[in-house]
Amino acid sequence: MAATLDTSRLPQSLPGPEAAVLLINLGTPEAPTAAAVRRYLAQFLSDPRVIDYPRWLWLPLLHGVILRIRPRRSAEAYRKVWTERGSPLQVYSQDLTAALAGLCGSKCRVELAMTYGKPAVADVIDRLLAEGVRRILVLPLFPQYSATSTAAAFDAVFAALARLRNVPEIRTIADYHVLPEYVAALSESVRAWWREHGRAQHVLLSFHGIPERYVRLGDPYYRQCMATAAALRRALELDEESLLVTFQSRVGRERWLAPYTDETLRQLPAQGVRHLQVLCPGFAVDCLETLEEIAMRGREEFIAAGGERLEYIPALNAGETHTRALHALITHNLAGWIDA
Repeated sequence: MAATLDTSRLPQSLPGPEAAVLLINLGTPEAPTAAAVRRYLAQFLSDPRVIDYPRWLWLPLLHGVILRIRPRRSAEAYRKVWTERGSPLQVYSQDLTAALAGLCGSKCRVELAMTYGKPAVADVIDRLLAEGVRRILVLPLFPQYSATSTAAAFDAVFAALARLRNVPEIRTIADYHVLPEYVAALSESVRAWWREHGRAQHVLLSFHGIPERYVRLGDPYYRQCMATAAALRRALELDEESLLVTFQSRVGRERWLAPYTDETLRQLPAQGVRHLQVLCPGFAVDCLETLEEIAMRGREEFIAAGGERLEYIPALNAGETHTRALHALITHNLAGWIDA
């Protein structure tokens, strides 16, 4: 007679919510030190989604040159924006996660992970599965899809699932660049700023840049950024001259998406622009690239070129309109998994 499988020692299903929302942001160093930044950049810049050069060419350059020079400079920038609770990206992402968890209630879990650094995607997924979750909705916190950000987040999810024998159900949200609630949240943030501070001559939308070559290879990021800008122009009743679009954070020698934010900030005063307001719609929460690169360094460049006032309009962060916009997106994508 064949032996009967003893199931008493097998893992048992645990009570609790069957569905969870996994928010994913890019990541951040654990401290504003050269050592912590070096560990973070080593993981981030090793990803072929971010830098797609041949590994034999890129990795020696990364480890032999870049990681010996850049961490110290980046750590100085991080120290300018670091808070008592930690990195702004980490803090504001946690606040947004908590706000969404409050709206979702007990029907589903809401957890945060980072593509690079901590909390790692694999660790968060392991914890959710151990607690009985069998359905996971993945929402990268990048309104506009890019292989360098959104696809990298998906890679981390599916790499974690590839280790498992019992894989949960997965749904993914690729972008929300023209989600009406998201555009409304952006437009309301600008109007709220206007009510308190008045209107500038121009509003500048600064998106994170990527190499132009990536767009030619099929990345839809540029098209989606321009679609977000067009939707925001309509919502704010502005024309193309009054609401400008630029791209920031370029590195290396190849051509990135243009016009470049830093060059534009230096050129506008010569065109008679003395008062400028800047919004960064590609960043769900404030981080090094918005707070140090735009609100600090960008303001200095604008004023040094002859401008008088540059006002950075904060990211949506954990504000009510942003939280409700993402909750609407989540609710739609959870249809059939949990009751409305």
